Amino acid sequence: MTKIIVDSNIIFSTLLNINSRIGQILINGKKNYDFYAPKYVRTEILEHQEKIKKIAKLNNDDFFEVYELILRNIIILNHSILPIENFNKATELCKDIDVDDTLFVAFSEYLKADLWTGDKKLLSGLTKKGYRKTITTEKLYQDFRKKNKL
Repeated sequence: MTKIIVDSNIIFSTLLNINSRIGQILINGKKNYDFYAPKYVRTEILEHQEKIKKIAKLNNDDFFEVYELILRNIIILNHSILPIENFNKATELCKDIDVDDTLFVAFSEYLKADLWTGDKKLLSGLTKKGYRKTITTEKLYQDFRKKNKL
């Protein structure tokens, strides 16, 4: 099973359009991928729920229905299990890119998982530093289609 760390922007994209490629992978990819995210994503999503509901034209019930559907497919990781060396390496990698992504990179290191993000600044910054444990939506979608014979 392929391990994937899911960045917040991927979850936001799914909340905005569950029928998108991103949504289809996240909702229907559980038999091929183990999705993980730090527990911080819950707080981040709920902090932005009003904006998400407005953009996606979701009422409160619909928002929480989609929210639960998405999180049902993601293993939420408690930050306390993260070894300090993984956190320190991620801090060094993210310090001049975006410190808000540190936990995602740290869990990617810890689980030896690919980081799935749509954040071009993060992808570019990590690539420039030689970090290769990332996956784009396009590459993941191609793999998803191949595995599901679509």
